[in-house]
Amino acid sequence: MSRLVKPIVESMVISYGRDHFLEKMADARWFQALGCVLGMDWHSSGITTSVMGALKHGLQPVSDELGIYICGGRGKHSRKTPEELTRLGYRTGMDAQGLIRASRLTAKVDNNALQDGFQIYLHNFIVTKERRWVVVQQGLNDKTGYARRYHWHSDAFKSYIETPHSYVMGKNQGLIFNLTDNSAKPTHEGILNITAEHPDKVKREITKMILPAHHDVRLEQVDLKRLGAVLALAQEKEVKGFEELLLVPGLGPRTLQSLTLVSEVIHGTPSRFSDPARFSFAHGGKDGHPFPVPTKIYDQVIDQMDGIVQQAKLQRTEKLAALKSLHQMASRQEYLFVPNGNIDELVKHEWEQSNGWRGRSVFDSESKKNRIIRNNKKPSQLKLF
Repeated sequence: MSRLVKPIVESMVISYGRDHFLEKMADARWFQALGCVLGMDWHSSGITTSVMGALKHGLQPVSDELGIYICGGRGKHSRKTPEELTRLGYRTGMDAQGLIRASRLTAKVDNNALQDGFQIYLHNFIVTKERRWVVVQQGLNDKTGYARRYHWHSDAFKSYIETPHSYVMGKNQGLIFNLTDNSAKPTHEGILNITAEHPDKVKREITKMILPAHHDVRLEQVDLKRLGAVLALAQEKEVKGFEELLLVPGLGPRTLQSLTLVSEVIHGTPSRFSDPARFSFAHGGKDGHPFPVPTKIYDQVIDQMDGIVQQAKLQRTEKLAALKSLHQMASRQEYLFVPNGNIDELVKHEWEQSNGWRGRSVFDSESKKNRIIRNNKKPSQLKLF
């Protein structure tokens, strides 16, 4: 995941700049789609930990070059955020104390001022060299086992206690204590029991996305018109044209399918992420939903993305433009595309091809792994899970 997320972010920064990357990180639906492209199960709250871990590990070697720094993490790592920001301030000259104050305030607000039953256990602070920042943090409700994710963007709010979130992702909790609501006035001694979150009010306060309890990807979670357009582009008869476009001889239709969804994550507008489950059809999910991660395809996508980024750094932007065109062509094709397939058939096809694509999930038995090694077919892919 770290190997794939690095060229994705580099492509975004080269194409649109650091501020664009921060805007995307503050968008809960885009964040979920990124997790799917990286091979996490679309419904999973574990996307937060895995994506942020991959981002921190993958971008660390190029953080100075990109001008993007990621601090914090899960559990004890979250408590190291001030220390990491202090070191960053010494190294770059940034105002570490101001950033530490922002980090602490966001955590205090979501743990104390917003009393919704979720205890913060993950806190990541992403800052650029311009001192703009995004906070992604997640809380857990011990009683229900559900998680809730909070997104903050330094450019998207005026006060830490006046509807500051860019996104809150989780199930509606009904009556909650919310000191960040506009109706919470200082004269109320800092505490106001707000009324139930009516849908009209939620739209003004926090944008939310509720993930279902089931793990499998179902028809109602996927826009078949969008997904079908991607799959149509990846059909064998279309590959030759895309070989010329991407200048990658031998590029197969399945890898093209994944690259198109990766292109969507990099170049898509906010409206494109209303069905993040669709992005599971890039690389499946670690728990086998909708299918095991095809590590052979995953490796090929990493290689192509690395090549595109390296060419772009040398001011050779043809491949970068070609990657963007995949998203544009898929978008155009939607206008004419009429879904006529069954999502179950697509999932069945992916499972049938899983062995040939070195499908992996966390449920793989040790005997299967040992058999792969004995047959001298051990994949070069680093261990994902």
